[in-house]
Amino acid sequence: MRFKTQTFETSPVALETAKLSVNLPDTPGQPQVLESIDVTIRQGETVCLVGESGSGKSVTSLAIMGLLPEALKVSKGRINLQGRDLLPLSQAQMRELRAARVAMIFQEPMTALNPVLRVGDQIMEVMELHTNYPASERRSRAIAIMEQVHLPDVERVFRSYPHQLSGGQRQRIMIAMALVLEPVLLIADEPTTALDVTTQQQILSLIAELQTNHGTAVLFITHDMGVVAEIADTVYVMKHGEIVENGPVEQILRHPQADYTRKLLSSVPSLSPRVARPEKGEVVLEVESLDKIYGGGGILKKLPQTHAAKNVSFTLTRGRTLGIVGESGSGKSTVARCIMRLIDPTSGRIMLDGHNIAGLSRNALRPHRQKLQVVFQDPMRSLNPRWTVAESLIEGPLNYGTRRADALAEAARMLTVVGLPENALKRYPHQFSGGQRQRIAIARAVMMRPDVLVADEAVSALDVSVQAQVLTLLEQLQDELGIAIVFITHDLRVAAQICDEVIVMQHGAVVEKGAAAEVLVNPAHEYTRALIEAAPGRSWDFQNFREMTEVTHASPA
Repeated sequence: MRFKTQTFETSPVALETAKLSVNLPDTPGQPQVLESIDVTIRQGETVCLVGESGSGKSVTSLAIMGLLPEALKVSKGRINLQGRDLLPLSQAQMRELRAARVAMIFQEPMTALNPVLRVGDQIMEVMELHTNYPASERRSRAIAIMEQVHLPDVERVFRSYPHQLSGGQRQRIMIAMALVLEPVLLIADEPTTALDVTTQQQILSLIAELQTNHGTAVLFITHDMGVVAEIADTVYVMKHGEIVENGPVEQILRHPQADYTRKLLSSVPSLSPRVARPEKGEVVLEVESLDKIYGGGGILKKLPQTHAAKNVSFTLTRGRTLGIVGESGSGKSTVARCIMRLIDPTSGRIMLDGHNIAGLSRNALRPHRQKLQVVFQDPMRSLNPRWTVAESLIEGPLNYGTRRADALAEAARMLTVVGLPENALKRYPHQFSGGQRQRIAIARAVMMRPDVLVADEAVSALDVSVQAQVLTLLEQLQDELGIAIVFITHDLRVAAQICDEVIVMQHGAVVEKGAAAEVLVNPAHEYTRALIEAAPGRSWDFQNFREMTEVTHASPA
């Protein structure tokens, strides 16, 4: 692993927080959300702020931006931007600084961009608010920054709305908006978490390139230690609102001092595939020559067709996991939705326990749905926010004739299986963390005793430690119940740790398939090789920390 070796000790300080503390003012006796946070970022330096959900990373960034929710208050400390304390400033003064001196890139550009404004107008709006540039210069500068972030066909993209662009293109627009006024500090809050590995690599390279060109200080918030290994100069590790360790990236990744840092490093999945499970069960799912074509209709004008899945075939036996990997737009989720019959395939067969469900009507499909369940990426959107956990868990069994008392008893048992207390039955989704909600979503699916579980990016938004727990849970459920899993992911590290076989998709077609140990170690197709090369921190072996942590935990106190 080649770490960045440049030092910034003599560079001017761009941002410094001193003893920054944030609390809930109406809850005396409660622990502070942030406790005495000291962070220094110098001009041209990339500082990574890492930790699990709830560690205080995003609260730190919102405090710097002056965007804390009303319930949170800075109780003490300073936030100095080039020597100017931001805390005494009014909201009007902070609005003048945002974008002009300090800018932020959020995780999900689709929620940060205005859906009814063309993206070019949104970039120009930043300049309209903070400069006196005439309209012609605003437009030329917007075009120039869009070219700097390597957007294709800039004039077309300039006129496009957010929904007409890919996820990677939308994130590039967010970066363009953030950098168009050349701020002193750029805060990037998980900007690549939801992106596939090649787009992620492009965005990380782009931020580094623009940082070099503009001398910008970057505060990069992430839970991905592979990303940290790629881009960081300095690392701050946060836990429960406190900094537990900080130092140069090589020191933190090679010689971590805090147990918590070692735990984070040990949770990073390895790119080395696990030992495959034996093929000893019967075939539970067989997909043969599956095709899905979108479009092609139209009354006045024939619309273009999109061949989202082309001649996809595979078999899956009981108790094994098949991974489907590829970039966004490769057809992974289309195949998953066809298998689930959430969309109708154009042609092909989907054999579930010997029954072809590809062309069944809604009523004819109903008896088979019990054997085919799904876990989506975002459990907050797939769980009903107005229902208790108990109501969510028992809905499926009740629909298939299980008595309510029996369903509730099974729900209580299932919660213990996924590592949650029985009293969670009476609570609502918003009262849980992201990892806990995903455990509830898995429990809901397993309540149906399915033969096949489709996991569509089910761990991509989770912290590495929570991700490791959920992957372990899925394996335990496989051992106990013999469930077969179709695992959709863009993260090759995750695929290596859970999949027995792997299918690699590009532009709707399968370009390579085989045993995970073969495909991920000795890829035959150039596209597979490109995906593996794009994995962040690919040459860094986190396995040493996993073994170290296991030895530490196994040792007597």
